[in-house]
Parts: sequence; structure tokens; C-alpha cells
Amino acid sequence: MMIGRYEILDEIGQGAMGTVYRARDPMIDRVVAIKTVAIALLRQEGADAEARFLREAQSAGRLSHPNIVTIYDVSEADGLAYIAMEYLSGKTLRDIMNQSQMPLDLILDTITQMAEALAFAHEHGVIHRDIKPANVVITRQRGRIKLTDFGIAHLVNSNHTQTGQMLGSPRYMSPEQAMGRVVDGRSDIFSLGAVLYEMLTGQYAFDGESLPTIIYRVISEMPVPVELMRPQLPAELTSLLARMLSKNPEDRPDANMLVNALHALVASAPQTPALPLLVDRISHPLRILAFTTPVAVFLLVGVSIIVIEHFLGTPQETPAPLAPPSSVAAQAVQTNQAEAPATEIAESEAQTPTARVEPVRPLARDKPRIQSDAYLEGLDKKQVELRIKRTELLLKYTEQHPDVVHVDRELEQLRIERSAYLRKLKKQQKN
Repeated sequence: MMIGRYEILDEIGQGAMGTVYRARDPMIDRVVAIKTVAIALLRQEGADAEARFLREAQSAGRLSHPNIVTIYDVSEADGLAYIAMEYLSGKTLRDIMNQSQMPLDLILDTITQMAEALAFAHEHGVIHRDIKPANVVITRQRGRIKLTDFGIAHLVNSNHTQTGQMLGSPRYMSPEQAMGRVVDGRSDIFSLGAVLYEMLTGQYAFDGESLPTIIYRVISEMPVPVELMRPQLPAELTSLLARMLSKNPEDRPDANMLVNALHALVASAPQTPALPLLVDRISHPLRILAFTTPVAVFLLVGVSIIVIEHFLGTPQETPAPLAPPSSVAAQAVQTNQAEAPATEIAESEAQTPTARVEPVRPLARDKPRIQSDAYLEGLDKKQVELRIKRTELLLKYTEQHPDVVHVDRELEQLRIERSAYLRKLKKQQKN
């Protein structure tokens, strides 16, 4: 199969507007990514859709920066409009964030590279307008990031800009973008702040059960302060993040100011080895051990649950105590998963019933001071329910399954909440 002069090697996936292929440019024997969309489909969507597709190449093609994907060519052939761009091997930031929580120094390095890419783009009059983890690729070149998909980017002061059109991904869009107002580079800074918040906490800055709820929170509410969810963070970082997420664009730093502030934070952060992308270097015996050990653990836990249910019978369901309004655990429910564009968000998933278990007694080390603490018992009960649910899921799926990732995030949030609550009790006793 050929598209223009490009030889199609295989299909990578479906993009926001069409199919993306891995292809070879025979003129210089280079592997590229080809992003295509049917011209007929563009015309059905209206003149703006076709112009927006072409503006992606025109705007991103002007940008030559180590942290921005390179555009090579744009043309039409056989009823398709296509863009040939740099082919990137690696994982998206979304993939990395779903695997585990990143250490602070890698978070700062990644967000700094993103800020540098935005600073360069803004200086050249280009706004991205769709900053999100799925649009960031972490390559195998020592963790270098590439900002991709300027598919809805536009030129500042372009005559084609439509003020009232809401574009972008709801959980990461700025308040002014959500309200359909004119946006500038500071809108990208807000979106970058939402990504940074999620990298630091493992939770969306703005989430909800429906699109209107998410939009309302983006416009009107502030997320739970990051210092409550991760108390060890430097004060300079939490202050900078609060400014990035300001509802007022005037209060946010511009991209150049942000880069300078992040460089200062990177210099003081403890160092951690690079992201473990080169999995193929693991020896064969270690692969066998890595596979068999979790399977054995899952079987052991499953047998334990069956034995417990057999000897203890079915306990009566006890309603868990309500957490205080300020509880971070109340913010842990995530019902929407992927950060799809606003026009692609569909109905919410059905809630999975939790396991019926009795309240768990506090751990032995907590008994001297919290023997009858109802709130702590509620947290422990929820933790046991989640661990049972996780075990059941792992018997069917892998750890990369979205439901397992979601449960892992809730467990981490419960751990943070429990630790904070114990510190509070200990402080009260000392006083």
C-alpha cells in the first residue's frame, strides 16, 4: 500500500481525525509516521475541519525543537489528506503514569522539557491547546520527551480562529477554554499544571461523573491542595503549581518564567535512575521469576479468601462511616478513565459492587491510642475491600488493566489518608 510516495509498513492506530500509519520514505530511506484523514470526511465536518488539519502541519512544521515532533511533509493523495512526521519509538506519558508513580526528579525533568517545548512554540506564535499525558511521548533517548499532536493548535491572531468553539480534553483544559473564550499561551500553562498535579498525586486535578461536572469544576473549583496529598513536596513546587492552576490567566506564569522556576527545582531534587523503558535487556531467568511469583501470590490470596469465607460465613454488611468533608479519600473516586476530547466522552461506567466484609480492627501498633476510632476503622475496611477486589481483578486481567490501575490509585490514596490521619491523632495526643 502506498500513500503518495510513502510505502505503508503497518497501522499504528486511530488518531483524533483518522488513521495513523508507520511508513517508509523511499527517497531518503527514513521511517515516518503518516497521519491521514479522508478528504470527504473533512468536507462533511465543514470547512473549518479541513483548514484545522492543514494548520496542524503549517503551525507544527514551523517548530524545530528537540522536544517537539518534527513535521516533514503535508499533501493529498487518493482521496486522503496526510501529514508525514517524525516516527517516535517509546511510551506515552499516559502509559508511564498508569504503570506506577514517578519519582519527583523524573516528574520535574519531564514537566520541564514540556515547558521548554511550549516556551519555544509560544515564542513562534503557536498554542498547542490540547496538552495531556497521551500527547507526550517519552523516547528511548535517555528519557527525552516529545510533545505531539498539534492537531488543534492554531496561530495566534489567525483569521481562522473560532472563539466560541470548545476544543481540547475536558480534564486538562483551562477555564477560559472551557467557556469558549479567546485563549493564549497561558491556557497551555493551566493544562500543563493539570498534568503536573496528576503526576504528583496520581489523581486528576478535575474529574467528575459527567462532562458538565468536569467543566464546572474546571471553571469554578480548585483541586485538593497537592501538599495535603503529598506533604513531602517542596514548598516552591506547590506554590508554583497553585499559580499554574489559577483560574485567572493573569496570575499564571508565562512559559519562560515557568522554565526558569522548574530549572531551579530540578537542580535541588534528588536524583533517580532513568525510566526503565529497555525491558528487553532483562535476563530470561528473571523474566520467569517475575511471571511465576505474582501468579503464586494471587493463588495464595485467592485460597485464603475462600478459607476465610468458609470458616467465618457471610458477615453482615456494615455501612462505612462517612469521612470528613475535607478528607482526601473523598476525592479518590475516579469514574471516567481516558482523557478523550469533549465530543468523544460517553456514558459513565457502571459502579462495581464492593465486597461484603466486616470492619477491620486497627493494626497492633495503633491500639494504644485509637482502639475505637470509627473513622480509622472505616479506612481499614475500605482498604480490605479494595485489596479483595484487586485480587479478583488480577485473576482475570493484568496489572495494566484500567480497573486494576484504578484500584491501585485508590489504595495509594487510602494509604496517604491513613498516614495523615494517624499523624494528626498523634499530634493531638502530644498536645
